[in-house]
Amino acid sequence: MTINSNVVTDFSKNYFVPGLRSASMVDDQYRGLLTEREREILRGEADVSDNYRYRVVSRIRTKIENIDEDVEILSDNREDLLKELRDVVCADDE
Repeated sequence: MTINSNVVTDFSKNYFVPGLRSASMVDDQYRGLLTEREREILRGEADVSDNYRYRVVSRIRTKIENIDEDVEILSDNREDLLKELRDVVCADDE
């Protein structure tokens, strides 16, 4: 199958093309709650403005709020995955 690179650029951002993955899709597939860039910013390893750091923290808070819906979906459909999530998030620090 031949795909015109202009079509890939235009469509891969918004549409699923079987057998085609964008770089962000691959990166997001293996991250946790935070992106690598958010981790760097929170650790103080990135030279960013206070305003940008505030926006990053705000985005992370929104992600945390959205976890509630994910937990509900797991509870309704995959109790085993919900247990894995709870084991990681609620693990006692000994």
